[in-house]
Amino acid sequence: MGTTKAKQFDLRDIVASYPDFPKPGILFRDINPVFRRNDALNYIIDEFYRAYGKAKVDAVAGIESRGFVLATALALKFGKGVVMIRKAGKLPGKTLKKSYDIEYGSAVMELQQNAISKGESVLIADDLIATGGTAVAAAQLVEEIGGKVAGFAFIIELSDLHGADRLRKMGYKVQSLVTYHGE
Repeated sequence: MGTTKAKQFDLRDIVASYPDFPKPGILFRDINPVFRRNDALNYIIDEFYRAYGKAKVDAVAGIESRGFVLATALALKFGKGVVMIRKAGKLPGKTLKKSYDIEYGSAVMELQQNAISKGESVLIADDLIATGGTAVAAAQLVEEIGGKVAGFAFIIELSDLHGADRLRKMGYKVQSLVTYHGE
């Protein structure tokens, strides 16, 4: 990971948008073009390190699946390990599961019970925050295992869906780098 200051630029210029994907009426924000650019990755990691570098962070948790990419890069910058929060049935061993509501039903996330030690402070990372259901479930898993949430790192925030506001009202620190308002 580069240690030089990444250039300032608008990630909106790199994020791709796909109307009517995966279904009509949905505008999909694709973070993959951002992940393909070293300068964009350095910018993202530097910005999140500025936001959380002075906080106590013992591990970085990534939410499946694009959150794994972000969490790994952040963990390298922080000199910490990565914890994976996955869809049910994807992790071996004893896990803790959390059901949560999504736009069209419910889903289940899980975390290995030995992934976090009691009292550890965990930064939770994902590519995008929409309604916040997945992020709230991730925080609950970390806390039920005995960890503390240091905050959330999202590249994209869809502000009209109020997920980041929901997390802030719950007392969590939330950092988003690109905010889309009703777009």
